[in-house]
Amino acid sequence: MNDMSCFKVAEKFVSLNGEGPRAGELAAFLRFCGCNLNCGYCDTRWANTADVKYELASAEDLVEYVKSTGVKNVTLTGGEPLLQEDIARLIVRLGTSGAKIEIETNGSVPIKDIVSLSPRPAVTADYKLPSSGMEKYMLTENFSYLTLCDAVKFVVGDMRDLARAEEIINEYGLTDRCRVYFSPVFGEIKPEEIAEFMKERKLNGVRLQLQLHKIIWKPDMRGV
Repeated sequence: MNDMSCFKVAEKFVSLNGEGPRAGELAAFLRFCGCNLNCGYCDTRWANTADVKYELASAEDLVEYVKSTGVKNVTLTGGEPLLQEDIARLIVRLGTSGAKIEIETNGSVPIKDIVSLSPRPAVTADYKLPSSGMEKYMLTENFSYLTLCDAVKFVVGDMRDLARAEEIINEYGLTDRCRVYFSPVFGEIKPEEIAEFMKERKLNGVRLQLQLHKIIWKPDMRGV
């Protein structure tokens, strides 16, 4: 790995984890530029544009930033963080410095090599449902590498999405393999609709999760 490699960082900040297994806990966020998907409901599209302003930072720079925050949880997000060259090196450096790493990935990038790293990061992988327009890019082979420290998140926009999510959960036995979350597309589907679907279909092991950062702060606010 190249010690001189740098990462394109759109923003870095400390906030509460808004979703996933560590929701409600403090985390230092490292948001990277660029994504290989274009979901219809994307709320960080600004970070994926060709003219986005970013900071070039080395692994050492980012480790020092995280240390300076005094926060143990680190969330790597984007964009799609696994597209960053040498991201494995950064994960190892952060992990050996004592950080507890969670990677938010969009489900279209292989995770096999990432979960073999030591210390092992936790992975929260999206499965893009029909309303996203990106389902055809999902790598279901990633499911075989997930454990109970990981999660699959289904961002739900309508009832068709819910039905498709149930199919995927059952086909791959996800609730026995990892944590599973339903998260509504903000403003598109009512949480009670998802709750009623879960009750009707007896979806044991699935959690409904609202995006805390969009409840606490303005939904389009950055840096939270």
